[in-house]
Amino acid sequence: MSEVIDAAVAALNDKIGGAFDGTAKFVIEGEGAVVVGPDGARASDDDAEVTLTASAEDFEAMMNGELNPTTAFMTGKLKVDGDMGAAMRLGSTLT
Repeated sequence: MSEVIDAAVAALNDKIGGAFDGTAKFVIEGEGAVVVGPDGARASDDDAEVTLTASAEDFEAMMNGELNPTTAFMTGKLKVDGDMGAAMRLGSTLT
């Protein structure tokens, strides 16, 4: 597993923990995937309600508060596939 994925799991667990009631997969381009659910975040490529795809740089910027997830989506830096409602609920936990 890559250091980027390990850092993503830690960052998502710090930000969200078990506060998200759905399932979402973050695909970090060139690195792998992280699934977030009621039990927290883990490195995984399992299916989820919504899949969010971003570069490693943009993902890191979202995690440290430099890039708003909604802004990232609106500017094409974050791609969303699946349940938009789940994506919006997740976005509110990241800000």
